[in-house]
Amino acid sequence: MKYDVIIVGAGPAGIFTALEMLNQNTSQKLLLLEKGVSIAERRCPKTQTKHCVNCKPYCHITTGFSGAGAFSDGKLSLSYEVGGELPNLIGTEVAQTLIDYTDKLYLKFGADEKIEGVGNSDRIKEIRRKAIKSGLKLVDCPIRHLGTEKAQEIYQRIEQHLLKNGVEIRFGTLCKDLIIEDNQLKEIVIAPSRHPEDEEHLAAKNVVIATGRKGADWLEKMCVKHHIPHQPGTVDIGVRVEVRNEIMEEVNNVLYESKLIGYPKPFEDKVRTFCQNPGGFVSQENYDDNLAVVNGHSFKEKKSQNTNLSILCSHKFSSPFDQPIAYAKKVGNLVNMLGDGHILVQRYGDILSGKRTWQNELERSNVRPTLPDAIAGDITSAMPYRTMMNIVNFIQSVDEIVPGFASKETLLYAPEIKFYSNQVKMRPTLETSIQGLYCLGDSSGWTRGLMMASAMGVLMGRKLTDKGNRPASDIGSPIRNQPAQILNF
Repeated sequence: MKYDVIIVGAGPAGIFTALEMLNQNTSQKLLLLEKGVSIAERRCPKTQTKHCVNCKPYCHITTGFSGAGAFSDGKLSLSYEVGGELPNLIGTEVAQTLIDYTDKLYLKFGADEKIEGVGNSDRIKEIRRKAIKSGLKLVDCPIRHLGTEKAQEIYQRIEQHLLKNGVEIRFGTLCKDLIIEDNQLKEIVIAPSRHPEDEEHLAAKNVVIATGRKGADWLEKMCVKHHIPHQPGTVDIGVRVEVRNEIMEEVNNVLYESKLIGYPKPFEDKVRTFCQNPGGFVSQENYDDNLAVVNGHSFKEKKSQNTNLSILCSHKFSSPFDQPIAYAKKVGNLVNMLGDGHILVQRYGDILSGKRTWQNELERSNVRPTLPDAIAGDITSAMPYRTMMNIVNFIQSVDEIVPGFASKETLLYAPEIKFYSNQVKMRPTLETSIQGLYCLGDSSGWTRGLMMASAMGVLMGRKLTDKGNRPASDIGSPIRNQPAQILNF
């Protein structure tokens, strides 16, 4: 069967590629492949069982239409300074123009018009002053908060819009391999998710790989197998921190999400906060090979007494080791081993005291865990020393901005890992070294998060429209001090 465009992965990057092609009145035949199921069929049994049952063949939290985005807190970062390295490839002005356009698409499908983190300039200045004093950098970014339940509604509307307008979507289908001849993509090998032995070959003029963080490891293996130029990027390993809302009240009210960056001694590695959820809930995601990682989300209506956010430490490897994703998985597996397959949770004060946390200690604390099946234990027995020292020292710096953040009762959950370290080399037109092959979103290593992945999909959709191969310069031009980066193959 012949298609004009096959998109592998129905996460934000893949979805917005198809959506923008429709917006450009394409006449091309589109096929969207998704390993999981539609939005309406995605169900996490944990709402009834109160504990993770490790669904097979995939986790419904991370897999299905809209990817992990449908079950995240649904925050759209509206600045090019947040969301990965795509601005380095296409230029910052182009990236911001794409974000502004993509934001309007989300509004069209029902996103909340309210923008968090704007106004309150005097209070923001005071928070920034405290951050500078503690050796941290504050990145104040406007946020459009969809909310976990509202994000699912928005993506369901987009799914129905794609189907109604002729986009073919095959659910329960995985991509196993690429067939490349003479530096040109000829076919892809697909199979049912539940019966991977039943292979089928599909051909298309162009194939877009947008498999998200869930598929980053698979894409890295494809790059190695087929000699697609790529480079190891940074891998983020860390913890999810949970405190009472009262501790974070000022920052929550003024910024909603405080993006703080620091380089704590003695190693001076980059450490940052990410994905802050006021009144939110800590959650679990399951990846292949029975790897359980922690995440967080927040609803529009349902609220907890706690705020959670992640603290991530960036690790970059060069010679002789160049497999950061494999390294991160090893760390995650070791933490899972200590938790008997569950997420580990430990009080910050116990880490400083050199002791594990016990369940009865959690039950009498002011901060009650919002992840009920997390196992009290000792994160430091599994987390690398360098990572742990970076996190501990960073928390102490944040405490100077947010008094009480480094309380004895502050909870740390592990492992929190972001799988987007492999970076596929490409041109500003998003072309890889293989003719007819494009890689997008978090799996490509160029984006991190919903908005930037969606914006990259918009750019891809414009590139592939039958109106012509529109270059990035058609939607803006890089500003002088931030030129587009061309990576040679």
